[in-house]
Order: sequence, then C-alpha cells, then structure tokens
Amino acid sequence: MNERAQAYREAVELALEEALPAPKEGELTATVVEAMRYSLLAGGKRVRAVLALAFCKLCGGHWREALPFACGIEMVHCYSLIHDDLPCMDDDDMRRGRPACHRVYGEAMALLAGDGLLTKAFETVLGFPEPEKAAAAAKALAELGGHRGMVGGQCIDLEADGREVGMDLLREMDAGKTVALIAAACRMGCIAAGAGEAQMAAAFRYAQGVGMAFQIRDDILDVLGDAEKLGKYTGMDAAHEKRNYVTLLGAEAAQDLVESYTRQAVEALGIFPEDNGFLTEFALSLTGRES
Repeated sequence: MNERAQAYREAVELALEEALPAPKEGELTATVVEAMRYSLLAGGKRVRAVLALAFCKLCGGHWREALPFACGIEMVHCYSLIHDDLPCMDDDDMRRGRPACHRVYGEAMALLAGDGLLTKAFETVLGFPEPEKAAAAAKALAELGGHRGMVGGQCIDLEADGREVGMDLLREMDAGKTVALIAAACRMGCIAAGAGEAQMAAAFRYAQGVGMAFQIRDDILDVLGDAEKLGKYTGMDAAHEKRNYVTLLGAEAAQDLVESYTRQAVEALGIFPEDNGFLTEFALSLTGRES
C-alpha cells in the first residue's frame, strides 16, 4: 500500500509543479503565483488526490489519466486551507509545519492566492482531454466544493459560534467541511474511468465513511495530538471554544466512531470486482493516524 500511495503522491507533486510553474523574472503577478506555490507545494498527505487516482484505477481506468482531476481537487483543498487560516476565519499561524500563507505574504495576498488556486483548479480540471468527462468532473467539484458542500459546511461552522452544538449539527457541518471534498475526489476518479452509477454510489458511501472518520480523528488529534507531528498548533478548538466529537463524546467513544465509519467505508467497496485492497488499507491507515 505504501509503495502505491507514494507513487500516487510523487506523480501528483510533479503534476502540480507543472500545472503551476514558478513565475518568470519581472512578471507582474509574480507575488501571487509565489504565494499560491508556497501553499500548494508544501506537501501534505494528498488524501483527496490519492483517492481520485485510486478510484480511477479501481473502476478500470489508468490512474495517470486522472491526474488533472487529482490536481484540481488539491488546488481547491489548498485554497480552503489558506482562507481557513486567515484572521477573519480560524486565525491560525501555522500550516503543514511552517508559517501560514498570510503570515508570509500578508492577508490580502493570501486571499488572492486562495482565489487564484480556486480558479486554477477549474482550468486544470477542464484541461482533461475528454470534454464530457471534464465537464462532469468540474460540475462535481463545483457542487461539492460550493455552498452545498465545503463552503456550506464552513458557513455552518461560523454561524454555530456561540450556539449549543450537538451531534446532529456537528455531523451536518462536517459533511460539508470535510466529507464533501473527499466525495468529490472519489467521484472525479470514477468519472475519469467512465464508471457506472452503481460504482459512483459505492464510491460516495466510501467517501462518507472515510471523510467522517478523518474529521473525527482530526478532532481527537486536536486534543491529544503532537503539534510537531501535525505541523500545526493543537488545542485550537478549545481556544476558540468550539465543540467537537471529543468534547461531546470523550476521546474513547470518538475513536470508536472513527472505527465505525471506517468499517462503513470498507464495506462500500464490496461492489467492486477489481482488487480493492489498496483503498481498504488506505481507509484503515487513517483510523489510527498521528498526523
């Protein structure tokens, strides 16, 4: 599993570098391109990109064909992180083990860098050589990344500030903030391979399980994790007086929920006739992650 995941990540890093090359000397937009590259090429787990490539392969396509979609999803994810870190949002100073984009380039340029990555994502996705698949993937990314998905989840998070947050609201918020973009990645991988509706539906169920498990594990790490391993400050939810799965359930019960959602993800793969071992192991690897 590690070798295949590493191959996916290496291919994505190279494709991202090619999609957003360094600015030429004297270029008037050099600063915003540098800020975009600063955040986009900072590494990370590339969970969403890996899922796009893996589902393309699982549905019978060649995984490299899905690289434009994998890059697009990473650009959208990266723009969301830049904006999340801004003082007007989560006000975080660290991201992936180094200063957040706005701490290096200033708030205005960081805002523009996020905007630039969002629009670059659709340019990249629509560069897919098959127009119908490109359009379908762009539509999925727009729907699941927008007000009915990731952006909507962030809105719920902002408006929940100061309200009594229970499990139902928390689930709805995280279905948007985290699950939606993971679902977009899985769906886009299926689209690249020309998958049918049954496969799409199974990929969505997998994404729901993996996405919720990933978010709840994040909540656990925010309370119990090592900031150096995570590459960002811990205790941020408590500092902002935000409730999460650990404050509602306790760490042990929250981890039980992580494992339950992971089982859901693994069970969803039963429909696929091809070897689904990689995606099974990938889901399990996220269950006990420390970073």
